[in-house]
Amino acid sequence: MTDIVREKLKLLPENPGVYIMKDAAGKIIYVGKAVVLKNRVRQYFQSSRNHTPKVRAMVAKVADFEFIMTASEVEALILECNLIKKHRPRYNISLKDDKSYPYVKVTVQEEFPRVFITRRVVKDGARYFGPYTNATAVHESLKLLRRLFPLRTCRTLQDRPCLEYHIKRCLAPCVGKISQEDYAVFIRAVLLFLEGRTEDVERELTFRMKRAAAAYHFEIAARLRDQLAAVKKIAEKQNIVTGAGDQDAIGMARSALGVCVQVFFIRSGKMIGREHFLLQGSEDESDAALLAAFLQQYYHRATFLPHEILLPLAVAEAPLIEDWLAARKQARVHLVVPQRGTKHDLVLMAASNAEKFLADEETRRAQTDAQTLGAVEELGRYLGLEKPPYRMECFDISHIQGAETVASMVVFEGGMPKKSDYRRFKIRSTEGKPDDFLSMREVTQRRYGDLPEEDLPDLIVIDGGKGQLSSALEIIRGAGHADVPVVGLAKQFELVFREGESEPVVLPRHSQALYLIERIRDEAHRFAITYHRKLRGKRNLVSILDHIVGIGPARRKALWSAFGSIAKIKAASVEELAAVSGMNQPAAEAVYHFFAAQREWKGETSHEIR
Repeated sequence: MTDIVREKLKLLPENPGVYIMKDAAGKIIYVGKAVVLKNRVRQYFQSSRNHTPKVRAMVAKVADFEFIMTASEVEALILECNLIKKHRPRYNISLKDDKSYPYVKVTVQEEFPRVFITRRVVKDGARYFGPYTNATAVHESLKLLRRLFPLRTCRTLQDRPCLEYHIKRCLAPCVGKISQEDYAVFIRAVLLFLEGRTEDVERELTFRMKRAAAAYHFEIAARLRDQLAAVKKIAEKQNIVTGAGDQDAIGMARSALGVCVQVFFIRSGKMIGREHFLLQGSEDESDAALLAAFLQQYYHRATFLPHEILLPLAVAEAPLIEDWLAARKQARVHLVVPQRGTKHDLVLMAASNAEKFLADEETRRAQTDAQTLGAVEELGRYLGLEKPPYRMECFDISHIQGAETVASMVVFEGGMPKKSDYRRFKIRSTEGKPDDFLSMREVTQRRYGDLPEEDLPDLIVIDGGKGQLSSALEIIRGAGHADVPVVGLAKQFELVFREGESEPVVLPRHSQALYLIERIRDEAHRFAITYHRKLRGKRNLVSILDHIVGIGPARRKALWSAFGSIAKIKAASVEELAAVSGMNQPAAEAVYHFFAAQREWKGETSHEIR
């Protein structure tokens, strides 16, 4: 215990509040709340206390602490949640990667609201639904919503209908094709749908469909009929599990991976979905402590609070959490531990799903290990290497008849791509004539010519047969790198050629080593092709600008740097073109009128000028 801590312990008040533990560097490592700060904080530093290993490790690192008094225990709970979310202390239980969970946002504060996915929740008057752990499922749900309700997607209202309107994916409120009142009906249906109240949506759509039919607006009625059928089809998949009401059923499971919490969402008596969450820092914590921490962190940012939360076990802070949730919802929220009946079965079902997720995750990680580190070790054995090739660098050449020749270098560490170490090279020695051997000598010279021994990879892979391998070895060995293994990978059958051996190594057809060598080869090929296409695009742009009077090499380069694409140059105004460094008014007008003439002629002939 430091002198600072010892002195501050004497000053602790007998009030509720939050305490903040810091290490020697001043970093916050734990945040907790207390009914009586004086009693709770002192417990950590009493040698007679039977602390868990996690708490002992945390206390050993505490060099200072702060405390904030609050008016009530509920305020302390709210402040604790905010501080944990902001600082993410190492020794607090926390939802894994909770800051990246997606939400569905409905901008109800706008004249014509939009519906889209966001990862930031701000107090801007919009409605948020979430959080969701499965981003793919959220995108699919949003896609379904847009099919059911053709709402606008543009950030700002346009002055004319866009393509979305013409393909019947938008109602074009920008030009008055739908009134604000009628548009609000769609938004109300979207909100009910996201809340899981499909019965209300069905009633609303049925009423509007009959009203439209009675007014002989048969096209509108037909569209509403299709929307109603789609909503009913979704509702059929939702099983009735309780009589009525909004509930969340929570289940927990533990394994060597950690703790998984599964939440079932029940709205109006129907289960509409589920989400799972992983808890970090759960090794030495009791189930009750983990559940209490989850309730605080999850419902601190949840956008909807049910009337009832079904729990697998009791938590000591249940009354406090109920008061806090009631203050947020402006209505009572009950924490219930059901012992029998349908509610109990729901909790067991949630726990069973949590167990299944952990089991599947263990299987997935085992497969990933086999495909990464396991594949690295397997490849090392097949190639007869002294140690597994943890870091591998692979090279590929790309060109079209010698034009725009480029090389790529991709890096795999532990069987996984390390994209921050990727490199690409524009080959200078073979411009205009195809010569893969000379290109390989250049790229290996530029990479390994002056590279220190300690920075060499464990294995160098050359995408090509014996010829490319010989070219690379000539440079690598000539640079003094005598020990680094270098192999060539034939483009057909994935035959691996080793230095000094005429016969290739044939990797087993379904081995992880073969899959790994294919992945690194394909990645090198993809990276080289991408760079080659980019250079080819620049070359094509230059060829178009060559036809404009007053545009030479310097101005071509300046235009490309300023706009980045031919489409943006075509769309630029005279003023924007003239503002580019090196351009003047006559040159800008020449570029503008060149493309304007192209557009005019293209409109008359429907043929593209090349």
